[in-house]
This record gives sequence, C-alpha cells and structure tokens, in this order.
Amino acid sequence: MLRIVVFAATLILLVGLSDVMSRQSSPSAIAGGTPASTPVSTVVGTSVSPGSSASAPGASPTGVPSSSAGLPPPSPAAGDQVLVGAGDIADCRYRGDFATADLLDGIDGTAFTAGDNAGPDGSSTGFKDCYGPTWGRHARRTRPAPGDIDWGTAHLAGYLGFFPTATTDGHPWYAYDLGTWHVIVVDSDCGKVGGCGPDSAQGRWLTADLAASKASCTIAIWHHPRFSSGTNGDTAAVAPFWDALYAAGADLVINAHDPDYERFAPLDPAGHLDRARGLREFVVGTGGAPLGRFQTPRPNSELRVSLAHGVLKLVLHKGSYDWAFVPTEPLFEDHGTAACH
Repeated sequence: MLRIVVFAATLILLVGLSDVMSRQSSPSAIAGGTPASTPVSTVVGTSVSPGSSASAPGASPTGVPSSSAGLPPPSPAAGDQVLVGAGDIADCRYRGDFATADLLDGIDGTAFTAGDNAGPDGSSTGFKDCYGPTWGRHARRTRPAPGDIDWGTAHLAGYLGFFPTATTDGHPWYAYDLGTWHVIVVDSDCGKVGGCGPDSAQGRWLTADLAASKASCTIAIWHHPRFSSGTNGDTAAVAPFWDALYAAGADLVINAHDPDYERFAPLDPAGHLDRARGLREFVVGTGGAPLGRFQTPRPNSELRVSLAHGVLKLVLHKGSYDWAFVPTEPLFEDHGTAACH
C-alpha cells in the first residue's frame, strides 16, 4: 500500500487528510492513490488548500512518518541499466535546465528526453545556445524524443540537426535495446508525421517493432501524455500508441508536455486500472520549463507534484524496475519498484 509522508500534520487535519498543495502561488503538489507495488512518497514544506479535491477514491495522505521515508532508492547492481531524464527542458528565458543538467552530471547511464527540448521554437539557435550549455553536455549518451516546441521549426530542423541519428529511415521515431529492456521512441505530434494511428507509417512501424522485439520488458517514450491531470490534460490522438503497447505487453510509458510530475497506476487503453497487464505512465515535464498547476485529478493518478524541477531515474533489472524522482530541491521524493509483465 502506498505510504505517503507529509510533514505538515496539523495543517492536514484542517481538511481531513485530503490533499497537499504547495505554498507557492503557481506550483502545487497532491499525493494519493493505491499503487501496484511498494512506493514511498514524501512531500515536505507544504500547506493545505481547502478547495482541492481528493486524488483518488479512498486515498489520503497519512501524516504519519513511514519507516521507509528518507531511505535512498535502490542503486543499480551488476547487469542493471539506468535510464534518466525528463521533458520540457531548455529555454534561454529560464534557468531550470541548469539545475536539472547538474543532476544528470551525477547520474550515470543513458539519458532520455521526453520532448520540448529547446524553446521557444526548436530552432538551431535554441539548441545551440539554450540546450547546448546544459543538457547538451550529455548529448552523446542522450536518446531524445521530439515535442511540439521542437516542431516550431519546420521539419524538426533544429532537433534533427542536434540529434541527427534519432531517426528511422529519416522519420523521428526509433527504438533500441538497453540491457534486457526495449526502449521505443515515437513522435506524438501526429499531424506533423502523417498520423499516429495503426495504419499510419508510424503506427505500422510501431506494430512491427513490437512484434520483432525479444526483450522481456518494454518502455515507450513520447511527448504528449495519453492521461494527465495537468493543464493540457489527456491527449486522445496518442491512444493508438497505448493500444499497440498494451496488446504487446509493454510495461512503461514516459511523457511530458504538462510541466509537472505525475505517476499513474497501471492502466488499460481506456484508463481503467489493470494491475496484471496495464501500462504505468510517468509524466515528467520537469526538465526546466516553468512549473504548472493541476486540474481535476484523473482516475488512477497515484501521485501529482509540482514543487521542483527534477529528473526521473529508472534502474532497469531483468524482469523488474526501480523508479525514483530526483528533484533539484529536497522538497519531495517518490521511489518504488515493480515487476514487468
């Protein structure tokens, strides 16, 4: 059962242990849910928002310190792989990407991006002058995904100029193996790439790639989340991705677009809880863009936090994975472990 430690117990009592939100005027943090495994979440330095709604039926922060709180997440062992990153990253108007790049400096492994890499328009100048000095120093180990901001420059010219190998036959989708895991990167700007449906070029490639993979566990990364409690909300256009991944028995989805951190329970294509075969989705739009607010919580959202920038670190074992959100400021933590299907 999810154990959430909130060091504001007296304030929590004011609203009957419902939601926890930030003191900041813009970012907010909400915690709750019933996960499939044994995650530990801690939110600190918060105040109560009486008008907020419950995060999930029957879920409430406990306010009682957990014996696991404060313990570090598991570290990789021999044979494990690390995948670490975020989306909504660099823009010369802001500085959040400097702090998240510093986090990457201290975490070995393969780096990913989940789109919106270089604002405000994905130009070559944006990649050179904004992304380059921060996350760009990890370019050689980075496996990126494009976002709508990157498409602000025609033909993804800035993005593909910076990441020329992030393609399959010139298309902005590709896949690779990482240890015993298979990682798929697709482009959720469906109107720019001829669609995301099963009969599109991208959809046919995805189906074929999943059928050919012999990996025991699978992750998919794209920009626009199928499910999100953030300002931009759900993206129905990417539903065919979820359909194909679910049918193939994939395990994880990583998105961004909403500038916050949100973790979902394993879901089927309709968004229903499915602990046996469902995909767990992480929304990690915390790479450096200004943080946002949450709307009405989506069903089966286990944790929603918008207190600090940070990166998602996955330790990939044979048959299982550990996750940990690593924030730039010690305001909260979220880590846990789960098995592959």
